[in-house]
Amino acid sequence: MTKGADSYWRNVALVFSGTAIAQLIPLLGSLVIARLFIPAEFGIFMSWLGISAVVGVFSTCRFEMALALEPDGPPRAAAAMATVLTTLAMVTGVVLLGLVAYQLLADRLASLPSALIVMFPAAFLALTGSQIWQAWAAAEGLFKALSFMRILQATTITGLQIGLGFVAPSATALAAAHLAGVAAGIIVMMFWLPPRRLEGGIGALVGFWSRYRKFPMFSLPADSVNTLAAQLPLLVIAGRFGAEAAGFVALAFRTLGAPISLMGTAVLDVFKRRASSAWRTRGDCRAEYVQTAKVLAAGSVAASLVFFLAGEELFVFAFGEDWRGAGQAAVILLPLFALRFVASPLSYTIYIAEKQQLDLIWQLVLLGMTLATLFLPQAYAATLLAYAIGYSLLYVAYISLTFRLSRGTTA
Repeated sequence: MTKGADSYWRNVALVFSGTAIAQLIPLLGSLVIARLFIPAEFGIFMSWLGISAVVGVFSTCRFEMALALEPDGPPRAAAAMATVLTTLAMVTGVVLLGLVAYQLLADRLASLPSALIVMFPAAFLALTGSQIWQAWAAAEGLFKALSFMRILQATTITGLQIGLGFVAPSATALAAAHLAGVAAGIIVMMFWLPPRRLEGGIGALVGFWSRYRKFPMFSLPADSVNTLAAQLPLLVIAGRFGAEAAGFVALAFRTLGAPISLMGTAVLDVFKRRASSAWRTRGDCRAEYVQTAKVLAAGSVAASLVFFLAGEELFVFAFGEDWRGAGQAAVILLPLFALRFVASPLSYTIYIAEKQQLDLIWQLVLLGMTLATLFLPQAYAATLLAYAIGYSLLYVAYISLTFRLSRGTTA
């Protein structure tokens, strides 16, 4: 193994260890949370979190994804501050529109706890702030700080959710704990990467917008569609089959997503830094892509085989017989998560190649597939199966696309 590859996987191992702990904490905490909160309350919380995620993606205009494309040091810090200012303006606009929408839809939102509605603005800010500082830290190579931030967030969120669960086991308690944990992580990360004044003022901000205009033009709608498509299963299943069914699917996503995405998150943080550097140096990142894809594919196959054979019973053992439905949902959704494990880290190739328009087309096809598979089948199990198959086929196409783009000018 070359020295460069050695360093690459050492960084992956560093981020992986921190991410592993950060993923393990809520996974173990779920063993307690599942016994404190009924599926319906958990389903309401995850739906609230899903809506926050959709608005959070919109609020950054996806400029945080451009941070790895900037040189280290002051240029990237300036880009980060431009992203923060953009986000603050966007969140302000979203809140104002939300106030108008609430007045128009007050009757339909009556079933949603008022505290959850009040917490939406803070949730948008916390989520976007976390996205920006994590992207900044990964781009700078501050992998120890990034791991610490994730562990702190996971510990705070899980600890507060369990503590509040003994006192008031509600969706509002879950949301409040989540918000506090995310905010704690941002505050700590600011010690490593403190906010600063944007040199050049409005001129520098406009220059940043112009340089990375493809991100709001193509990446923003693409990632907004992707986030919407990812949250639709919970929202649609809750509407069609009830809050309990949504709770089963939510726990399946949360539990299955943790181990499947564990190494993927660590690889992404390192891959986007190394691949961006390779692209600037030689005009392609094919070697980095192939090297990363091989490891991800091997890990995906191994994890999938184990879970396919024992997944349902593992859920019953871990969470109790009342949650068997979550185990059944997880087994159906397994192919989707296995391919996501491979595709997600490699997807950054689209940003490096600045081919975000292709990503937007793919995401629109994904949204169409999601709507069709969630609404056309009549039965609950058939709906989940159709969704998993459709998503998996599209991931295969996505991996093929990003591999072609990794070849740079030879593609």
